[in-house]
Amino acid sequence: MPDLLLLDSRDSGVCLITLNRPEVLNSLNTCLLGDLAEVLDRLEQDDACRAVVITGNRKAFAAGADITEMAERDAIGILNDPRTRHWQRISRFAKPMIAAVNGFALGGGCELAMHADIIVAGADARFGQPEIKLGIMPGAGGTQRLCARSASRWPCRWS
Repeated sequence: MPDLLLLDSRDSGVCLITLNRPEVLNSLNTCLLGDLAEVLDRLEQDDACRAVVITGNRKAFAAGADITEMAERDAIGILNDPRTRHWQRISRFAKPMIAAVNGFALGGGCELAMHADIIVAGADARFGQPEIKLGIMPGAGGTQRLCARSASRWPCRWS
């Protein structure tokens, strides 16, 4: 299985994390979120890392949660969902986090971007919480984070 995250440490103290599931527009499955939480744990303890940049590719930062994986869960699987712990860990990252967004940042991808301290969006970046059209609540704090970002007049295009 290919690496779900690509890590590049710079001499400048900035560590670049690239989401690497291009065949599914970098959708966030449990394994990728777990790897991201683990990498952030390591980088938080690494004095050489002073800031983190999370990015995807030109087509998608992250196009949301892996719906195929979610559909396979029963009620108990949803209650014991390990992704909740991963999101909590990501939200506690103490060093500056920057989301460099190109393409789609939808659902969980939009929420991952909103976990960052700074979002740098390319001209083709598209943000959205499409799960609300399916009657699903954004699961990683999207409703709370979106309100805070909108209140600060965050300039972006929402789909």
